[in-house]
Amino acid sequence: MSGVPVAVVTGGNKGIGFAIVRALCKQFPGDVYLTARDPSRGQEAVAKLQQEGLRALFHQLDIDDLQSIRALRDFLKEKYGGLNVLVNNAGIAFKVQDTAPFAVQAEVTLKTNFFGTRNVCTELLPLMKPYGRVVNVSSMVSSRALRGCSQELQQKFRSDTITEEELVQLMNKFVEDTKKGVHDKEGWPNTAYGVSKIGVTVLSRIQARLLNEKRGGDHILLNACCPGWVRTDMAGPKATKSPEEGAETPVYLALLPSDADAPHGQFVSDKTVQPW
Repeated sequence: MSGVPVAVVTGGNKGIGFAIVRALCKQFPGDVYLTARDPSRGQEAVAKLQQEGLRALFHQLDIDDLQSIRALRDFLKEKYGGLNVLVNNAGIAFKVQDTAPFAVQAEVTLKTNFFGTRNVCTELLPLMKPYGRVVNVSSMVSSRALRGCSQELQQKFRSDTITEEELVQLMNKFVEDTKKGVHDKEGWPNTAYGVSKIGVTVLSRIQARLLNEKRGGDHILLNACCPGWVRTDMAGPKATKSPEEGAETPVYLALLPSDADAPHGQFVSDKTVQPW
């Protein structure tokens, strides 16, 4: 078992994920794993970094596939005895002009962005070593979507006592409500991506609370963040930030020094804690 520190970035083969991997290769004192659904794309991305003189390693990971998540978990456990940095970056977004029915968009978007991310956390958080850092890439869209929710939903999503089970029920309810065509009436905003990222931000708050309760002495810091509006396949060419600029906040949170005790359980944008 290697005593080398290890960092893992999900959805690392392009866009913000790739920029995060590149920055970690330059700054993280250990092995950096670029993970991607498609091995050939992942290997290509690793080769691209190699040409820049940077060393990343590849491991396949499809966050929609529990077997794939568990294979990564077992590999990390066996080779490194755990994990030091986890950046949950993998996610999807439908294009604005996409004609898929809203209910389909809701189900597909939540499956990856919320449920996939949650499964990665369920399997990998127990592996986090003391002083570990976990960064869940959310979005400012989650705050906007939160403001678009009914008062009742806002209260639930801002609650300091909401449980993971209750959050899962709410996320499932959103998908069901879209299928029945009643999501407006039930107080939901008209953005599947926004609701999926509310889920990620609230999940992060819950996870941080549980880490405090169960592993308070381990100094693990877990946060959600918004990379900003970044020029990627997902956001399009008009966005204001480069992928490198988008990677800044996630990388800052991933590399918080070992003597830091904050931020933790926060929503961070431009390296600044945002109100939720």
